[in-house]
Amino acid sequence: MNKEAKIFVAGSNGLVGSAIVRRLQSGGYTNLLTPEIDEIDLTDQRAVAAFFAAEKPEYVFLAAAKVGGIYANNTYPAEFIYSNLVIQTNVIHQAYLAGIKRLLFLGSSCIYPKNATQPMNENALLTGLLEPTNEPYALAKIAGLKMCEAYNRQYGTQFMAVMPTNLYGPGDNFHPENSHVLPALIRRFHEAKTGHGTRDVGLAGQTRNSVVVWGSGTPMREFLYVNDMADGCVFVMELDDVTLSREMLSYPEPCFVNLGTGVDVTIRELAETIKGVVGYDGELEFDASKPDGTMRKLLDVSRAKKLGWKAEVSLREGIVKTYRWFLEHKEEVRV
Repeated sequence: MNKEAKIFVAGSNGLVGSAIVRRLQSGGYTNLLTPEIDEIDLTDQRAVAAFFAAEKPEYVFLAAAKVGGIYANNTYPAEFIYSNLVIQTNVIHQAYLAGIKRLLFLGSSCIYPKNATQPMNENALLTGLLEPTNEPYALAKIAGLKMCEAYNRQYGTQFMAVMPTNLYGPGDNFHPENSHVLPALIRRFHEAKTGHGTRDVGLAGQTRNSVVVWGSGTPMREFLYVNDMADGCVFVMELDDVTLSREMLSYPEPCFVNLGTGVDVTIRELAETIKGVVGYDGELEFDASKPDGTMRKLLDVSRAKKLGWKAEVSLREGIVKTYRWFLEHKEEVRV
């Protein structure tokens, strides 16, 4: 990409989009289009068409999405499938009509079947049933990457996608119920440490500070620091034409690549790590009556490594950075 090219980052204020903006700026890109949510409604087809006609971007990072954890996905399935389908359909189609040079669609590792062989490579897509708790969101993301693939096949576009594993970092959603597990636990442990945690009654009738984690604690999850994810996104967008055509645009080869660390931990290990980083010395409990979700979701990142990219930030280092950001912005993230 030319450093002066117009680059539209859809969803630039979210966790993913803001990280991509930071990465582009640090890489010397100077002409970024980052409209606020009140400046363009991506669910409005006419508004999106007018934006492309007026601004004429050359590249698009499609990071706008409705996201959330197990609780949110279970509670608002209709909103998750509708909002994501509408947003990505509007942006991808208008990008084609506008003749943009390249588009990168941000997917999710939940696109893979619930019982896929671990670690999951790109060819596992559509080989089995999805995890029921986030099926509507996953179906929307599958539709988005298949839309990119279809436009490449029919129109010769260069629309690619990345499938990041569970993301976290600066700018995350720290809602105790509607966010993903890692930021939710940071908030819970912090509030318990500072005297705002849950008060549970012990077996002996005494009260104690306690943080309760949904599920059994045994499922395994992989986590990617959002700055690493942004670096991977820009890396894919900057691939030369020969490599891109050979590796990602040669149907039926997948037009997407997994972004992850290739390493996972149990939810219990994650909680204990966050507990240590936050400095909380109270009790840690697991509510096995709550859903665990998929028991393991580890990405095969060999394709990304073959292309020349790998994650750099360890889980503990990323949690330390994220907690530091939370402390600096906790008044802004209160709900």
